[in-house]
Amino acid sequence: MATGKTAGVERPVTVGFPLIRKCQGLDEMRACVALQKEVWGFADIELVPLRMFVVAEKIGGQVIGAFESAELVGFAFAVPGVRDQHPYLYSHMLAVRTEYRNTGLGRRLKLAQRDDALSRDFDLMEWTFDPLEIKNSYFNLEKLGAIARRYNVNQYGITSSPLQGGLPTDRLVAEWWLKSKRVERLLATGKKAEFAVMKTISVPAQIYGWKADPVTRHQAVQVQDRNREEFQNAFSSGLAVLGYKRDPQGNGEFLLGKWDERDL
Repeated sequence: MATGKTAGVERPVTVGFPLIRKCQGLDEMRACVALQKEVWGFADIELVPLRMFVVAEKIGGQVIGAFESAELVGFAFAVPGVRDQHPYLYSHMLAVRTEYRNTGLGRRLKLAQRDDALSRDFDLMEWTFDPLEIKNSYFNLEKLGAIARRYNVNQYGITSSPLQGGLPTDRLVAEWWLKSKRVERLLATGKKAEFAVMKTISVPAQIYGWKADPVTRHQAVQVQDRNREEFQNAFSSGLAVLGYKRDPQGNGEFLLGKWDERDL
């Protein structure tokens, strides 16, 4: 999406071309809450409530919706933050209705977030994402040009969402440097700058099945535990996640190297 979440298995369908604009009024904010529950399947106690959507829009955050006629089919939700005296936008959720996934709508919502952020002089957006989610990792790193160099262990505790499979909610922190050479080149040409790969961390394609089945869930836990240690060791030695690779069998692989601050 995650988020920052993007949930569910995407499949190609024939749909319209939704209009993307800022959400307005309580009814559209309520539609965001309802779509959030539809996409992630959270218990009510874990939902971001209506009040937070309303507050975010009023304090400089973002509630950007995708509308098919008057129906909300996707949204991006962000709040302002400050880290090391650097203001940024934290994108907490990106939700897309099932039939609109794999149509480019998620990317359009992220680019709308970027346009709005740049218009208000933000140069950084952050969000977190599950490093076991192969497609979402590829999207964040290869399609948007985000990087990651922080790892949060069990960030939300054990969640009610069936997508998590009862595993700890470990998250990578995505940094999207909106004006960086890396991002501007990628959005303009579709190509990232090359870098020296110094380490790789793999995620097997079977991870989704392992998480979903109580009999095999221990295998998903083993992958998560192994990768958690590898990420933490890599980040402590100064490496960053700069790319992602998928093979024809659906396996994923994080590509780590040295992040050059001059690219900002």
